[in-house]
Amino acid sequence: MAEAPKNILRIGLPKGSLQDPTLDLFKRSGFNIIVNSRSYRPSVDDAELEIRLLRAQEIGRYVDHGFLDCGITGRDWIAENQADIEVITDLRYSKATSLPTRWVLVVPEDSPIKSVKDLEGKRISTEAVGLTKTYLEKNGVNAEVEFSWGATEVKVPELVDAIVDITETGSSLRANKLRIVDTLMESYPQFVSSKNAYIDPWKREKMQRLALLLNGALEARYKVGIKMNLPEHKLENLLHALPSLRRPTISNLAGGGWVAVETIIDESVVREMIPALKALGAEGIIEYPLNKVVH
Repeated sequence: MAEAPKNILRIGLPKGSLQDPTLDLFKRSGFNIIVNSRSYRPSVDDAELEIRLLRAQEIGRYVDHGFLDCGITGRDWIAENQADIEVITDLRYSKATSLPTRWVLVVPEDSPIKSVKDLEGKRISTEAVGLTKTYLEKNGVNAEVEFSWGATEVKVPELVDAIVDITETGSSLRANKLRIVDTLMESYPQFVSSKNAYIDPWKREKMQRLALLLNGALEARYKVGIKMNLPEHKLENLLHALPSLRRPTISNLAGGGWVAVETIIDESVVREMIPALKALGAEGIIEYPLNKVVH
Protein backbone atom coordinates (compact mmCIF):
# COMPACT_ATOMS: atom_id res chain seq x y z
CA MET A 1 0.00 0.00 0.00
CA ALA A 2 1.40 3.39 -1.01
CA GLU A 3 2.42 5.64 1.85
CA ALA A 4 0.31 8.77 2.22
CA PRO A 5 2.19 11.99 1.45
CA LYS A 6 3.50 13.88 4.45
CA ASN A 7 2.34 17.25 3.17
CA ILE A 8 -1.16 18.09 1.92
CA LEU A 9 -2.42 21.36 0.44
CA ARG A 10 -6.15 21.84 0.90
CA ILE A 11 -7.54 23.93 -1.96
CA GLY A 12 -11.05 25.19 -2.64
CA LEU A 13 -12.25 25.46 -6.24
CA PRO A 14 -15.48 27.22 -7.27
CA LYS A 15 -18.68 25.39 -8.10
CA GLY A 16 -21.23 26.89 -10.47
CA SER A 17 -20.44 29.04 -13.48
CA LEU A 18 -16.69 29.08 -12.85
CA GLN A 19 -16.38 25.33 -12.26
CA ASP A 20 -15.88 24.16 -15.86
CA PRO A 21 -13.41 26.89 -16.89
CA THR A 22 -11.48 26.33 -13.64
CA LEU A 23 -11.26 22.55 -14.12
CA ASP A 24 -10.22 23.12 -17.75
CA LEU A 25 -7.51 25.54 -16.58
CA PHE A 26 -6.16 22.91 -14.17
CA LYS A 27 -6.23 20.29 -16.93
CA ARG A 28 -4.16 22.52 -19.21
CA SER A 29 -1.84 23.13 -16.27
CA GLY A 30 -1.23 19.37 -16.00
CA PHE A 31 -3.73 18.29 -13.32
CA ASN A 32 -6.50 15.80 -14.11
CA ILE A 33 -9.44 16.40 -11.78
CA ILE A 34 -12.35 13.94 -11.76
CA VAL A 35 -15.62 15.24 -10.34
CA ASN A 36 -18.39 13.03 -9.01
CA SER A 37 -21.70 14.85 -9.43
CA ARG A 38 -22.78 13.77 -5.92
CA SER A 39 -19.58 14.77 -4.15
CA TYR A 40 -17.84 18.03 -3.35
CA ARG A 41 -14.48 16.22 -3.01
CA PRO A 42 -13.12 15.54 -6.51
CA SER A 43 -10.09 13.34 -7.05
CA VAL A 44 -6.88 14.65 -8.60
CA ASP A 45 -3.72 12.98 -9.89
CA ASP A 46 -1.54 14.79 -7.35
CA ALA A 47 -1.34 13.11 -3.95
CA GLU A 48 -0.28 16.41 -2.36
CA LEU A 49 -3.55 18.17 -3.27
CA GLU A 50 -6.87 17.82 -1.46
CA ILE A 51 -9.64 19.59 -3.40
CA ARG A 52 -13.02 20.85 -2.24
CA LEU A 53 -15.67 22.20 -4.61
CA LEU A 54 -17.50 25.06 -2.93
CA ARG A 55 -19.47 28.15 -3.85
CA ALA A 56 -17.13 30.97 -4.83
CA GLN A 57 -18.99 33.17 -2.35
CA GLU A 58 -17.76 30.98 0.53
CA ILE A 59 -14.18 30.15 -0.43
CA GLY A 60 -12.58 33.39 0.79
CA ARG A 61 -14.19 33.01 4.19
CA TYR A 62 -13.08 29.37 4.56
CA VAL A 63 -9.53 30.31 3.56
CA ASP A 64 -9.55 33.21 6.03
CA HIS A 65 -10.73 30.91 8.84
CA GLY A 66 -8.11 28.27 7.99
CA PHE A 67 -10.50 25.49 6.95
CA LEU A 68 -8.75 25.66 3.57
CA ASP A 69 -5.10 26.44 2.91
CA CYS A 70 -5.89 28.21 -0.34
CA GLY A 71 -8.53 28.61 -3.00
CA ILE A 72 -9.68 30.30 -6.18
CA THR A 73 -12.44 32.84 -5.83
CA GLY A 74 -13.38 36.24 -7.15
CA ARG A 75 -11.82 39.45 -5.90
CA ASP A 76 -15.41 40.62 -5.40
CA TRP A 77 -16.29 37.84 -2.96
CA ILE A 78 -13.07 38.38 -1.03
CA ALA A 79 -14.10 42.02 -0.57
CA GLU A 80 -17.71 41.07 0.21
CA ASN A 81 -16.56 38.72 2.99
CA GLN A 82 -13.80 41.11 4.14
CA ALA A 83 -11.52 38.07 4.10
CA ASP A 84 -8.04 38.61 5.56
CA ILE A 85 -5.98 36.49 3.17
CA GLU A 86 -2.83 36.57 1.03
CA VAL A 87 -3.21 36.94 -2.75
CA ILE A 88 -0.86 34.54 -4.54
CA THR A 89 -1.78 35.70 -8.05
CA ASP A 90 -4.57 37.13 -10.18
CA LEU A 91 -6.01 34.66 -12.69
CA ARG A 92 -7.44 36.51 -15.67
CA TYR A 93 -10.27 34.30 -16.83
CA SER A 94 -14.03 34.18 -16.36
CA LYS A 95 -16.92 31.89 -17.22
CA ALA A 96 -17.32 32.86 -20.88
CA THR A 97 -14.55 35.23 -21.94
CA SER A 98 -11.24 36.64 -20.74
CA LEU A 99 -13.00 39.84 -19.67
CA PRO A 100 -13.43 40.68 -15.99
CA THR A 101 -16.85 40.33 -14.44
CA ARG A 102 -18.43 43.57 -13.24
CA TRP A 103 -20.78 44.44 -10.41
CA VAL A 104 -23.07 47.09 -11.85
CA LEU A 105 -25.87 49.31 -10.64
CA VAL A 106 -28.85 48.59 -12.89
CA VAL A 107 -32.27 50.13 -13.43
CA PRO A 108 -35.04 49.69 -16.05
CA GLU A 109 -34.40 51.50 -19.33
CA ASP A 110 -37.16 54.03 -18.61
CA SER A 111 -36.21 54.65 -14.98
CA PRO A 112 -35.66 58.29 -13.92
CA ILE A 113 -32.57 57.17 -11.96
CA LYS A 114 -29.50 58.54 -13.76
CA SER A 115 -26.80 58.38 -11.07
CA VAL A 116 -26.11 56.94 -7.65
CA LYS A 117 -27.34 60.19 -6.07
CA ASP A 118 -30.85 59.43 -7.35
CA LEU A 119 -30.96 56.33 -5.11
CA GLU A 120 -31.52 58.40 -1.95
CA GLY A 121 -34.36 56.71 -0.01
CA LYS A 122 -34.75 53.99 -2.66
CA ARG A 123 -34.68 50.19 -2.34
CA ILE A 124 -31.95 48.03 -3.93
CA SER A 125 -31.74 44.27 -4.29
CA THR A 126 -28.43 42.43 -4.62
CA GLU A 127 -26.46 39.34 -3.64
CA ALA A 128 -23.47 41.55 -2.79
CA VAL A 129 -24.95 43.45 0.15
CA GLY A 130 -21.60 44.44 1.63
CA LEU A 131 -20.20 45.80 -1.63
CA THR A 132 -23.38 47.75 -2.26
CA LYS A 133 -23.51 49.31 1.20
CA THR A 134 -19.86 50.33 0.94
CA TYR A 135 -20.55 51.92 -2.46
CA LEU A 136 -23.53 53.86 -1.14
CA GLU A 137 -21.62 55.06 1.91
CA LYS A 138 -18.74 56.23 -0.28
CA ASN A 139 -21.21 58.30 -2.30
CA GLY A 140 -23.07 59.66 0.73
CA VAL A 141 -26.37 57.98 -0.22
CA ASN A 142 -28.88 56.45 2.19
CA ALA A 143 -30.86 53.61 0.63
CA GLU A 144 -32.32 50.29 1.72
CA VAL A 145 -30.27 47.28 0.56
CA GLU A 146 -31.85 43.82 0.66
CA PHE A 147 -30.27 40.44 -0.05
CA SER A 148 -31.40 38.71 -3.23
CA TRP A 149 -31.59 34.93 -3.37
CA GLY A 150 -31.38 34.94 -7.16
CA ALA A 151 -33.21 36.10 -10.29
CA THR A 152 -32.31 39.62 -9.22
CA GLU A 153 -32.96 41.19 -12.62
CA VAL A 154 -36.70 40.33 -12.56
CA LYS A 155 -37.28 42.36 -9.38
CA VAL A 156 -37.20 45.80 -10.99
CA PRO A 157 -39.27 47.89 -11.10
CA GLU A 158 -42.13 46.07 -9.34
CA LEU A 159 -40.28 45.03 -6.17
CA VAL A 160 -37.26 47.34 -5.97
CA ASP A 161 -36.05 50.56 -7.56
CA ALA A 162 -32.64 49.24 -8.64
CA ILE A 163 -30.44 46.19 -8.47
CA VAL A 164 -26.71 45.59 -8.18
CA ASP A 165 -25.90 42.55 -10.29
CA ILE A 166 -22.92 40.82 -11.82
CA THR A 167 -22.34 40.81 -15.57
CA GLU A 168 -19.63 39.82 -18.00
CA THR A 169 -20.85 41.12 -21.35
CA GLY A 170 -24.06 42.97 -20.37
CA SER A 171 -26.07 41.05 -22.98
CA SER A 172 -28.50 39.53 -20.46
CA LEU A 173 -29.21 42.94 -18.94
CA ARG A 174 -29.89 44.47 -22.35
CA ALA A 175 -32.18 41.55 -23.23
CA ASN A 176 -34.21 42.32 -20.12
CA LYS A 177 -34.45 46.01 -21.04
CA LEU A 178 -32.20 47.11 -18.19
CA ARG A 179 -29.71 49.97 -18.15
CA ILE A 180 -26.34 50.15 -16.37
CA VAL A 181 -25.99 53.32 -14.29
CA ASP A 182 -22.55 52.70 -12.77
CA THR A 183 -19.89 50.05 -12.17
CA LEU A 184 -19.10 49.25 -8.54
CA MET A 185 -16.22 46.84 -9.10
CA GLU A 186 -14.41 44.81 -11.74
CA SER A 187 -13.33 41.37 -10.64
CA TYR A 188 -11.14 38.48 -11.80
CA PRO A 189 -10.60 35.23 -9.93
CA GLN A 190 -7.71 35.28 -7.51
CA PHE A 191 -5.63 32.43 -6.16
CA VAL A 192 -5.50 33.17 -2.43
CA SER A 193 -3.89 31.67 0.66
CA SER A 194 -4.59 31.69 4.37
CA LYS A 195 -2.09 33.57 6.51
CA ASN A 196 -0.90 30.36 8.19
CA ALA A 197 -0.46 28.46 4.93
CA TYR A 198 1.49 31.35 3.44
CA ILE A 199 4.12 31.27 6.18
CA ASP A 200 4.52 27.50 5.87
CA PRO A 201 7.55 27.02 3.55
CA TRP A 202 6.30 23.82 1.89
CA LYS A 203 2.76 25.10 1.33
CA ARG A 204 3.96 28.47 0.02
CA GLU A 205 6.29 26.78 -2.48
CA LYS A 206 3.53 24.40 -3.57
CA MET A 207 1.15 27.32 -4.11
CA GLN A 208 3.76 29.30 -6.04
CA ARG A 209 4.38 26.31 -8.30
CA LEU A 210 0.64 26.01 -8.89
CA ALA A 211 0.41 29.72 -9.68
CA LEU A 212 3.25 29.41 -12.21
CA LEU A 213 1.50 26.55 -14.03
CA LEU A 214 -1.95 28.18 -13.94
CA ASN A 215 -0.64 31.47 -15.32
CA GLY A 216 1.33 29.57 -17.94
CA ALA A 217 -1.88 27.88 -19.09
CA LEU A 218 -3.69 31.23 -19.20
CA GLU A 219 -0.85 32.80 -21.21
CA ALA A 220 -1.17 30.00 -23.80
CA ARG A 221 -4.94 30.36 -24.29
CA TYR A 222 -4.89 32.41 -27.47
CA LYS A 223 -1.46 31.50 -28.81
CA VAL A 224 -0.13 28.72 -31.01
CA GLY A 225 3.29 27.43 -31.89
CA ILE A 226 4.41 27.56 -35.50
CA LYS A 227 7.49 26.08 -37.15
CA MET A 228 8.75 25.92 -40.71
CA ASN A 229 11.79 25.33 -42.88
CA LEU A 230 13.23 28.16 -44.96
CA PRO A 231 16.17 28.73 -47.32
CA GLU A 232 18.77 30.53 -45.23
CA HIS A 233 19.18 33.38 -47.72
CA LYS A 234 15.46 34.24 -47.32
CA LEU A 235 15.55 34.46 -43.54
CA GLU A 236 16.21 38.23 -43.29
CA ASN A 237 13.28 39.02 -45.58
CA LEU A 238 10.99 36.88 -43.43
CA LEU A 239 12.12 38.54 -40.21
CA HIS A 240 11.68 42.04 -41.64
CA ALA A 241 8.27 41.28 -43.13
CA LEU A 242 6.87 39.62 -40.02
CA PRO A 243 7.75 41.59 -36.86
CA SER A 244 6.16 38.92 -34.64
CA LEU A 245 8.94 36.59 -35.72
CA ARG A 246 11.82 38.86 -34.72
CA ARG A 247 12.78 36.56 -31.84
CA PRO A 248 12.18 33.04 -33.13
CA THR A 249 14.28 29.97 -32.49
CA ILE A 250 16.48 29.41 -35.54
CA SER A 251 18.57 26.29 -36.15
CA ASN A 252 20.55 25.03 -39.13
CA LEU A 253 19.30 21.97 -40.98
CA ALA A 254 21.56 19.12 -42.05
CA GLY A 255 22.95 19.56 -45.52
CA GLY A 256 23.37 23.32 -45.27
CA GLY A 257 21.54 26.20 -46.90
CA TRP A 258 18.30 25.76 -44.91
CA VAL A 259 17.16 26.77 -41.45
CA ALA A 260 14.32 25.72 -39.19
CA VAL A 261 12.33 28.56 -37.66
CA GLU A 262 10.03 28.14 -34.63
CA THR A 263 8.09 30.70 -32.64
CA ILE A 264 4.86 31.47 -30.76
CA ILE A 265 2.23 33.78 -32.24
CA ASP A 266 -1.31 34.93 -31.52
CA GLU A 267 -3.82 32.44 -32.90
CA SER A 268 -5.92 35.28 -34.31
CA VAL A 269 -3.27 36.17 -36.92
CA VAL A 270 -2.36 32.65 -38.09
CA ARG A 271 -4.71 32.66 -41.06
CA GLU A 272 -3.03 35.79 -42.43
CA MET A 273 0.49 34.71 -41.53
CA ILE A 274 0.64 31.21 -43.03
CA PRO A 275 0.03 32.38 -46.64
CA ALA A 276 2.54 35.19 -46.06
CA LEU A 277 5.11 32.71 -44.76
CA LYS A 278 4.57 30.51 -47.79
CA ALA A 279 5.02 33.47 -50.12
CA LEU A 280 8.32 34.29 -48.40
CA GLY A 281 9.68 30.83 -49.18
CA ALA A 282 8.77 28.83 -46.06
CA GLU A 283 8.05 25.11 -46.45
CA GLY A 284 6.80 22.37 -44.16
CA ILE A 285 4.82 24.89 -42.08
CA ILE A 286 3.33 23.31 -38.96
CA GLU A 287 0.91 24.95 -36.51
CA TYR A 288 0.41 23.30 -33.11
CA PRO A 289 -1.57 24.08 -29.94
CA LEU A 290 0.04 25.11 -26.67
CA ASN A 291 -0.85 24.13 -23.12
CA LYS A 292 1.44 26.51 -21.27
CA VAL A 293 3.65 29.51 -22.00
CA VAL A 294 5.93 30.34 -19.05
CA HIS A 295 7.99 33.51 -19.18
